[in-house]
Amino acid sequence: MKNRRSWHSASKAEWKEACRREAIIRPLVVEGSVSNARADQAAKELGVSRSLVYRLVARYRQRAQTSSLLSVPRGRTERTQWLDKEVETLVRSAVERIYLQREQPRVSDLFRAIKADCQRFGLKPPSYNTVHARLLSLDPKEVTRRRIGASAARQRFTPVGTSSLQPTLPLEVVQIDHTLVDVLVVDELERLPLGRPWLTLAIDVASRMVTGFYVSLDAPSTLSVALALTQAVLPKDIWLGDRELEMAWPACGLPELLHLDNAPEFKSEALERGTREYGINLLYRPIGRPHFGGHIERLIGTVMGAVHLLPGTTFASVTKKGSYRPEKTASLTLLELERWLALEIVGVYHHTVHSALHQTPATAWQHGLAQRPRPVRQPQDRERFFLDFLPVERRQIRRDGIRLFHLHYWHNVLSPRAGRSKTRELIKYDPRNLSRVYWQDQQGNYWPIPYRNLALPPISLWEHDEAVRRLKAESQREVDENKLVAMVLQQRRLVEEARTKTARRRRGRQPPDDQCNLEADTGRLRVTTAQPNEQDSEIEELKEVAPFPVDIDP
Repeated sequence: MKNRRSWHSASKAEWKEACRREAIIRPLVVEGSVSNARADQAAKELGVSRSLVYRLVARYRQRAQTSSLLSVPRGRTERTQWLDKEVETLVRSAVERIYLQREQPRVSDLFRAIKADCQRFGLKPPSYNTVHARLLSLDPKEVTRRRIGASAARQRFTPVGTSSLQPTLPLEVVQIDHTLVDVLVVDELERLPLGRPWLTLAIDVASRMVTGFYVSLDAPSTLSVALALTQAVLPKDIWLGDRELEMAWPACGLPELLHLDNAPEFKSEALERGTREYGINLLYRPIGRPHFGGHIERLIGTVMGAVHLLPGTTFASVTKKGSYRPEKTASLTLLELERWLALEIVGVYHHTVHSALHQTPATAWQHGLAQRPRPVRQPQDRERFFLDFLPVERRQIRRDGIRLFHLHYWHNVLSPRAGRSKTRELIKYDPRNLSRVYWQDQQGNYWPIPYRNLALPPISLWEHDEAVRRLKAESQREVDENKLVAMVLQQRRLVEEARTKTARRRRGRQPPDDQCNLEADTGRLRVTTAQPNEQDSEIEELKEVAPFPVDIDP
């Protein structure tokens, strides 16, 4: 699209203005043709010309996303105000030091302080109107919090009570939350206990239909939110087919509002801008008031009640658990638990009459869709939708490419920017697989950028962090990517040896007095046992060890 901009490159003020435009332009697009009277009304609300309103409508029709309404810089205009870098620094410092204080100083007090600072350093002070305009551009909620208090900010800007959270149609409000599953899962190879997985659930409040879920052994993160939201929005046919499940799961589409708690993964830049990009509003629960997420909490309770019937359940408390030993009875792998959850949610819960609705969630969903005045919105590009919600880092593109997490990445597409980029560019990554990252160009297109050294195996971010910790513990100040990957492979081999040894002992095939000495030197792992007729065996170098499979598909 001509004049298309990426929302990642927009400043806070530009993004705020685009969101304001979207709230006014979207109804015009829905209405169809735009009369001159409606265009004049919108132009007055936006403070722009009628012709610009028509251009904005055309842009939004072509691509119904908030970033389509970002202003396109056309050079310096007569109204553009430029401040010297030194003056800009003084203004920002004075706003923080003087204006955003509980004493609530006046704008005139701030202006006098800025003028005095500028005179002291021999700089030309800004005008009173410039200072006042800067204050108007600040977030009103943050200004109220800093000058009056957090309680006043909540009362003034946060929705109160549950009256605003009573949707009647599907996808008006979707709640998302995490929980530890009350069951131990086992590994695929030796069927040994691994631990309790995390479950991320998404529920449509109006119909109580579960729109998506994600289960993993990793703690909740930006990635788990991205994967759960992607599954919630996209059709489920391929997902069900991959798991050999012949069921109907019709829930899909972009929600109007996401209702979340205040966990860090729900306040990431990727989620905040990604949801606005696709016209999804965010609403956070009041801190310390969990009943505001009652629908998702009740769903979690329902699912956990069914989980307590599984082998290896840990129950909800030590009292209920009693003398039951879940590590002795644990039987399900993570993939088997995922299939069981799909059967429980889609096959049982969706077709059980809900006490509050007096009908099943599946029926409520179908009836609700029939009553919607407009079709369910869908993202135009499924893969891009997933990438938009991945974690974000910003890096300069140097002559040798991109460096992230002590790893180097390169692709010829970076050549025009290599060594010439003066700003930090947006880089997205999948923590499950660091063998490639995603660079977003100025037009908003994503480019997969692989390792510079293609011989390196895929590793996850969690393996990376543990390897860095161990290298630093060995007093190695510089973390080299070859040492880093070697450490990861060494850890994998140690885990595999430990699993094998434990399994043999459990099966009674290995005497308990065996001695196993692990010796790591120059990238080699040596295993020595005291069994008769068994000689020391030297395992191949770590670089030849096959890596664990890493899921690279969203």
